[in-house]
Amino acid sequence: MAMKRRTRQLIYRLAMYAIFVAVVGWAILATDWPRFSKQFLNPEVAAGLFPDIVTVALVNTLLYTLIGFVGGALLGILLAILKLSSILPFRWFATAWIELFRGLPALLTIFAVAYMLPIGLGIKVPGGPAAQGIIGLVLVASAYMAEVIRAGIQAVPKGQTEASRSLGMSTTKTMFWVVLPQGFRIIIPPLTNEFVLLLKDTSLVYIAGTTIMSRELTTFARDSASATANGTALVVAAALYLIVTIPLTRLAAWLERRLARQR
Repeated sequence: MAMKRRTRQLIYRLAMYAIFVAVVGWAILATDWPRFSKQFLNPEVAAGLFPDIVTVALVNTLLYTLIGFVGGALLGILLAILKLSSILPFRWFATAWIELFRGLPALLTIFAVAYMLPIGLGIKVPGGPAAQGIIGLVLVASAYMAEVIRAGIQAVPKGQTEASRSLGMSTTKTMFWVVLPQGFRIIIPPLTNEFVLLLKDTSLVYIAGTTIMSRELTTFARDSASATANGTALVVAAALYLIVTIPLTRLAAWLERRLARQR
């Protein structure tokens, strides 16, 4: 019976491999490669994108991501602490903030910061469209990071807090010097994933408006594709995204495995 089960599993695996190879083979054979290459893999068009697609677009993308991540993390720490507070209005405020900005699409949040706040309340974020887009990213990132950070804080054994308090440390010092450092060690992998998601969300900054020097990868590639009537710029931009995101996702997976072994 056990042999039959192993045989069935082997046949199933071989069938899946055969289907995969068949689909890949069909895609390769069915593709009009001369036409596809001319429209999406044109080396002349790709060469014309450099160095601006790296020195301007990619640098802006990484800069927007870094600012959004740091701002979201700092605000997320505050929201996580408020949500764990014993003061009910603080918990209400943090919960409402988190549910609002996790529930709204990032595109609408950026749109609200860039257009609705100035028109409705007369509040205009200084720094131009790029700054308005980054503020929108910070708001969205803070909501997601707050829940991740809250989970990390609650994962720290209560004995750590009790030991710190017994040594005479205040609640605030215990949180910032004992609980948060240990909590962040636990949540490094999910925070890495949040960084990757934020990197891709920078493509939405365009809704606030951009200048030539403030374009990120997606906007740069879209403008180039429109100007050349060729999709090569989009493929190059996708490759640059993968060059950045794949090492980060591999790093997150490695950190998860390492922390699992340590636990």
